[in-house]
Amino acid sequence: MSALLAEAGAVAAAFLTFDSFEISDALSQGGAWIVGLFATVIGATLTVFIYRLVPFIERHLERSVMVYAYLLIAGIIFVEVFRRFLLNEQAPWSTTLPPFLFLIMTWFGCAYNVKLRTHLAFSEFRTSLPRTGQMFCLTVDAILWMGFCWVVVVTSTRITANSASNFQILLGTDDVLQWWFLITIPIAFILMAGRALENWLQDWNNYKSGTPIIERAVIGGDA
Repeated sequence: MSALLAEAGAVAAAFLTFDSFEISDALSQGGAWIVGLFATVIGATLTVFIYRLVPFIERHLERSVMVYAYLLIAGIIFVEVFRRFLLNEQAPWSTTLPPFLFLIMTWFGCAYNVKLRTHLAFSEFRTSLPRTGQMFCLTVDAILWMGFCWVVVVTSTRITANSASNFQILLGTDDVLQWWFLITIPIAFILMAGRALENWLQDWNNYKSGTPIIERAVIGGDA
């Protein structure tokens, strides 16, 4: 255990250097999981705090990222198809940038759908349980979501640091680095953890106040 704590300290110290080589090397150690756990929990808590402090961000952040990423993808495809078939020319990055934008759109969309609870929830079964059973299921959901986000935050941060340390360039460009896009993955999953924590706090308040805990989610609906 002391070795893990020492490795965790080395990871934290590496991030303070802002050196991609040191960060990438430190993240290969097991202590990265301890740092990742703290980053996920603290990040989720800060996310909930910011959402409550600024409701406009809570309501529009993920949706805005999704919409603008989608419009940018559509615009690039439309323009470059026109240029390719009518002008016989095409930007070399037009086939490599959209997949990264789709990546951003997807994970921020996942965070938003955690808010809407449109994931697999077994609502028909859970509503038949007593209130304590419902709260237990929702607590297990929150723990699983936090664990899932923790795993992705650690692994995606490793990939991002490795990309930065190797100076991986977006194909078709001269100076656009891939890690600028990859860093959005751990950010999106910290937001997702924040949504999971936000949902659980709402469920707990409903449980204590006696109001219905589980409501049927509607795909495509709003919260």
